[in-house]
Amino acid sequence: MIMLPLYVTSGEPAGIGPDICLSLAGRVDERPVVVLADMQMLQQRAEQLDNHVELVAYQGQQQSSLSGQLFVEHVPLIEAVESGQLNPANAAYVIEQLRRSADYAMSGRSVGVATAPVQKSVINDAGITFSGHTEYYQEFAGVDRVVMMLATKTLRVALVTTHLPLRDVPDAITKERLHQVIDILIQDLKSKFKIAQPRILVCGLNPHAGEDGYLGREEIDVINPVLESYRAQGIGMGLCLPADTLFTPENLKDADAVLAMYHDQGLPVLKSQGFGEAVNITLGLPFIRTSVDHGTALSLAGTGQAKSSSLHVAVDLALDLARQ
Repeated sequence: MIMLPLYVTSGEPAGIGPDICLSLAGRVDERPVVVLADMQMLQQRAEQLDNHVELVAYQGQQQSSLSGQLFVEHVPLIEAVESGQLNPANAAYVIEQLRRSADYAMSGRSVGVATAPVQKSVINDAGITFSGHTEYYQEFAGVDRVVMMLATKTLRVALVTTHLPLRDVPDAITKERLHQVIDILIQDLKSKFKIAQPRILVCGLNPHAGEDGYLGREEIDVINPVLESYRAQGIGMGLCLPADTLFTPENLKDADAVLAMYHDQGLPVLKSQGFGEAVNITLGLPFIRTSVDHGTALSLAGTGQAKSSSLHVAVDLALDLARQ
């Protein structure tokens, strides 16, 4: 049986991505886990961290690397890297990691990708228009809509809107968008997570879910009519609940996922429960994509203080989804 690899992008080379990728050498998995990175840069970072890792060039091996080894597919840097110092010259190197990982997944040469953090600002400074991993993979795959979901071991939170200024959020929550997001969420909970009849809780947009229209009408005019259409089909989905009381153990105990209307409505709760243990999953792609729940942490690069737990959880989940 051919065991396709899982690729891991090492992300922004001046950040903690290379550091946390090196920690993957302690693992032995059921399939190859392959880091996309500049081999020499990784070797230098390992020496800086006094991390005795054997870097092995990946050439299609079908078994996992051994403990203490790390499979690496070499992606050449444009300029040498100094830990913690962003350099727009290396933006194309970061994009090349993403391009390869997407290409391999789309062409059936891998089971998918787990991503270490990138620095959006320096990529844009280099003149490359880039709004994030999620949007990049969406465009590469040619799908109309993807859904960002973060998950801990006990809670999954999907988002209707993601990286938008707060003042733009209400206008972005349309019936069409809600249908697209909910369809993807239901489909992937069934197909990727093998939950036959998903039960989903939905946050209202306004305080107290609009208080019968006194605190906003989006729930009455837009959100609840969409939810009613799913309830009529027998989908396990309630009407909007006030976000401040939705996230109580009593409400969450039977829920498979929570749908939040905007980024900072759903994610602070989840991250306060499990920052460093949470995984970012892109739903709606034709391949598996998981990610860490943190940024590049430039000041920690090369210090040995970066925590790698989120990357390990992201790799665990990607491998788990590939098994199903």
